[in-house]
Amino acid sequence: MKDRREQRNWISRMLLGRAGTVLARAIVLVSAVITVQLAQAQTFTTLHEFDGTDGSNPYAGLIQATDGNLYGTTSEGGANNNSSCTGDTVGCGTFFKITPSGTLTTLYSFCAQSNCTDGAGPTAGLVQATNGNFYGTAFSGGANGDGTVFEITPAGVLTTLHSFDGTDGENPEGSLIQTVNGNFYGTTSGGGTSGTGTVFEITPKGTLTTLHIFCQGDCTDGAGPKGALVQAVNGNFYGTTSGGVSSGTVFEITPAGTLTTLHSFEGADGASPFDALIQATDGNFYGTTTQGGTSTACSFGCGTVFKITPAGTLTTLHSFESTDGSSPYAGLIQATDGNFYGTTNGGGADGDGTVFEITASGTLSTVHSFDHTDGDEPFAGLVQDTNGTFYGTTEFAGNHNGTVFSVAVGLVPFVETQPTSGKVGAAVKILGTNLTGATSVSFNGTAATFTVLSKSEITTTVPADATTGKVEVTTSKGTLKSNTKFRVTP
Repeated sequence: MKDRREQRNWISRMLLGRAGTVLARAIVLVSAVITVQLAQAQTFTTLHEFDGTDGSNPYAGLIQATDGNLYGTTSEGGANNNSSCTGDTVGCGTFFKITPSGTLTTLYSFCAQSNCTDGAGPTAGLVQATNGNFYGTAFSGGANGDGTVFEITPAGVLTTLHSFDGTDGENPEGSLIQTVNGNFYGTTSGGGTSGTGTVFEITPKGTLTTLHIFCQGDCTDGAGPKGALVQAVNGNFYGTTSGGVSSGTVFEITPAGTLTTLHSFEGADGASPFDALIQATDGNFYGTTTQGGTSTACSFGCGTVFKITPAGTLTTLHSFESTDGSSPYAGLIQATDGNFYGTTNGGGADGDGTVFEITASGTLSTVHSFDHTDGDEPFAGLVQDTNGTFYGTTEFAGNHNGTVFSVAVGLVPFVETQPTSGKVGAAVKILGTNLTGATSVSFNGTAATFTVLSKSEITTTVPADATTGKVEVTTSKGTLKSNTKFRVTP
């Protein structure tokens, strides 16, 4: 793990963003003015700084669980120093819980089993399934050393569901997603018969089916998918590859495994996308590329933000210039204000990465520039908690082990439904903050029966005559609206 991290960071510094550091420092006075102006509208807080024993170098972002806490993984650190995963004594990664106020609990340290058969070096985020447990992937380890898919309870009891063997995939880097059929879908960055990655489906019990192997024929279908998939409203999945015969692709794949390449990047419009797309409220997909674009401040371009239609028409919304960030490895989230938020791994006022906001039309604002003391090189994206605040991780910090941080920009609390669509009578979980004492729940104005399980969770069912629209929960402190429309299906 350490060698792979150092190799990626060397590439990041030498090729993707550090070429713009001199330029960034040369106009530090201008950047400082911008930062001061933005600081008036946002509050940045370092919640936790990892020390190695409780984890180190988180590549992945966080998720908010039904208990109201945040959960994540670190790629290194923890209680188990096993040469099978790292070659040294830095630890093999952890699974942790952290409260919104910053109290962290390490729930599991990887490589707890002989030869790391439980997995090692998790670089992907988690998904909380309908059964309440978390599902994720480990980059390496497992029975064959090629990575795993695992299930882990909120208390930290881990079950290895699948060990990749190379032929069915290798080194998963992206998160899983769970669909309405209960199964999970994901990607591996390597393996398969061509060695350049796969798309797979896996049941909650661990039965894996390879849906697509990349780099078939002339590699026009792409190679090396790093990020997660997103399931669109049409039922198909969309994702990205970091390479192939072009500089990466955007693809669509059906649940049965029929893949269509929608766009091949050429450099000027972006290159080497790493993370997942999101489907926004306008129906289009939005994402980032780590390289490319029109800027000459970085050797191979500083990266882009783009929009692409379901049919494959791509628009570059922003080319990073290093001073406003460079090398966005992470994808975007669409917040409750309708704008998109993300992170860059480098660039900004001090060259250590940024948090940014961008509108659907491409107007970008730097929300925060990291200065190493408060974090360095955020690799993962953000999550918006139902309290309205953003949370994220940085891979490094002053002690080199990474951080968990929060950024508040004045957005109000909301509720989130799991899932985001369903037919009449379907069970739905509503996540939120301070839900105790809720007096009503409605789906686009249609009242629903409900049960308050805790201050962070309500259970309900889609009521008869419900139509697609926002879910609202009335509490003693006011009415909370869902962050997205709940889609009532036939």
